[in-house]
Amino acid sequence: MPGGVAHPGHYGPPQPAQGEWISAPTAPVNCPPGLEYLTAIDQLLVHQKVELLEDTDCCTRNCCGPYRPFDMKILDNTQREIIHLYRPLRCSSCWCFCCLQRLEVMSPPGHVIGYVVQEWSILFPKYRIEDANGDTVLRIEGPFCTFSICGDVEFQVTSVDGKQQVGKITKQWSGLAREMFTDADNFGISFPLDLDVNIKAVLLGACFLIDFMFFEKSGNKENDRPGMF
Repeated sequence: MPGGVAHPGHYGPPQPAQGEWISAPTAPVNCPPGLEYLTAIDQLLVHQKVELLEDTDCCTRNCCGPYRPFDMKILDNTQREIIHLYRPLRCSSCWCFCCLQRLEVMSPPGHVIGYVVQEWSILFPKYRIEDANGDTVLRIEGPFCTFSICGDVEFQVTSVDGKQQVGKITKQWSGLAREMFTDADNFGISFPLDLDVNIKAVLLGACFLIDFMFFEKSGNKENDRPGMF
């Protein structure tokens, strides 16, 4: 989160430049515990230090690669789990339209607050952001080519009808050596300040899903590809 350092599967609340934890703002009504940090911000920075998803077994990692199922815990500075992300084993190719990616976001753990659902598309990565009732509240569309070569890769967050851009998820260029030889990525997420805090958390989940689908290496090789084939 803003100014903080992301550890494998464990992410903390916003942290100022001095390295001291900021005080939690007053939580609005019906705000899940721990998400009050998201109420006063309109952007997040995610810094990945090492490869994520070390909670899956060796066979699953090698056979399923970036499409393997996972449970991810996001903790606050007291080690309390505030967000839980779950992704089952599914496909992502446009040829497998009946089994596309779906990420479940819970806060607190066990209480679903929304979903990130991949939509069928041949050329552009497309997702819809759903609330706890399964209603679509936002959409995400990525570029035709997600190759992260010498530049940022931007996924636009739009209104439900797709006519208005309200935010973005950006895979930030980290330098040639880091891009080629490590799995440590940097992401920026922006959204309206007054967006429902639950949906802000779901967009954070969308960032991780996008990372695993397009930017995680398998066998130290990029999985980037044009379109959704």
